[in-house]
Amino acid sequence: MNLKPIQQAELNLFETFIMICNQYSLHYFLIGGSLLGAIRHQGFIPWDDDLDIGMAREDYNKFLKLAPVLISHSAYFLQTPFTDKNYAMSYAKLIDLDTEIQEKNIYNNAKSGIFIDIFPFDAIPEKSSEQTAQMAKIKFYDSSIIVRLGYRLTDSALNRLFKPLTTRQYGDVRELKHKRDEVFQQYNQDNLPEYKNLASQYKYDKEIMSVEEMTNLTSHPFAHLNVMIPANYDAILSRLYGNYMALPPEGDRSPKHYTEVIINGKEIL
Repeated sequence: MNLKPIQQAELNLFETFIMICNQYSLHYFLIGGSLLGAIRHQGFIPWDDDLDIGMAREDYNKFLKLAPVLISHSAYFLQTPFTDKNYAMSYAKLIDLDTEIQEKNIYNNAKSGIFIDIFPFDAIPEKSSEQTAQMAKIKFYDSSIIVRLGYRLTDSALNRLFKPLTTRQYGDVRELKHKRDEVFQQYNQDNLPEYKNLASQYKYDKEIMSVEEMTNLTSHPFAHLNVMIPANYDAILSRLYGNYMALPPEGDRSPKHYTEVIINGKEIL
């Protein structure tokens, strides 16, 4: 399976993202498998088909305001819960609308194309009971929004009977999205020591970062780019993966996001 065209499209998106961040002094850092790829492979993990970026909420919110105007004359689209009424996720995607994709087990009416993920990091409370309560609210809003927007695991004739929402129903979903955002950001003014990607796929404590880890950044090669990563990447990757320099079994080395990809009219997957 040749992932190079997909990875190149993602690098092109990343270059645009970096250009905007550099122009407006916004800070970002690689996270998850993309951070692992930077350290272990100086680029993508060879079988990886996505790219994950973290930003402190303040920089993230600034990026969301700036990017749509700056990319408005390109084929790129900044997808957020509020720029795409059919998009249910809580984080942003920078999408190449000149490409076509189908994600695994995700069928919906949102805009789509090859993308990179941009995750905000928010302050989290110190008490475990408050952490649990915050996550419960986020999961409630996530599930409510996903169901209302008709997200589904498979494509079938029955799914095509899903009726478009009315203006009022979209308004109700938008209100749920605003309430979810408030829950994400509810502790950001409390001068707390730890921050988290609250949309993380990992267990709760795996993607928590201290303020120092999130702000002490260094430049590192990623393919032909120099990108920003946490200087304390060893501790961060060890928390996530244990012995992160060890390769996984060959049976686990497969892309996980796309089932179909078309670039310039040519089917890649």
